Amino acid sequence: MKEQSSLKKEFSKRDVQRMRNLISGKSGERTAVLSGWENKTEDHKEGDTWEEGGRRWTIKNGIKQTVTKLDRIKSLAHFPLSCPSCKQAMQVNEINKKMYGIHRMCFDCVIKMEDEIKRKGEWDDYAKNIMNSNKNASLEDFERALETWMQDKDTFVSEDGDIESWKGGDKKKMFEEIKANLDKLKKTDIY
Repeated sequence: MKEQSSLKKEFSKRDVQRMRNLISGKSGERTAVLSGWENKTEDHKEGDTWEEGGRRWTIKNGIKQTVTKLDRIKSLAHFPLSCPSCKQAMQVNEINKKMYGIHRMCFDCVIKMEDEIKRKGEWDDYAKNIMNSNKNASLEDFERALETWMQDKDTFVSEDGDIESWKGGDKKKMFEEIKANLDKLKKTDIY
């Protein structure tokens, strides 16, 4: 008999109502009415993005997540389980990794796409575009390295702790000449 009375004391009406709501599938319903200040809430659906508390948020797979600057880079490094184009399972091999990095589809889909391009007679433009894109990407990498070299100091500390100054000519003039040649190469098409 004592057990029943202690059991009644452990659960309040609010606790019982909460359990009833959970069992009946009404998990979002309130069990008590509160007075005072109420926080304004917004309902967000899958894929929505919004600002809250100085951060950018989204909902992915039903989970609230922050949106960072690195999300775009992460998506580039992500290798999917199936090809976005043909929806077939993609084997994890070097060919599929390379083709997904370039074309965002599996190797078989790239072959079909390129075959269609050849049949339409647009192969020369396609090949020229790919080769020039590769050339421009390489030139941009070289240009970034050149800018880093320009910003580097010409003094170095040796193993003995001595400060050495290495001079090899007018660095600014060399930088401007190389930069001018890079600009000419960017404008020149290959193939």
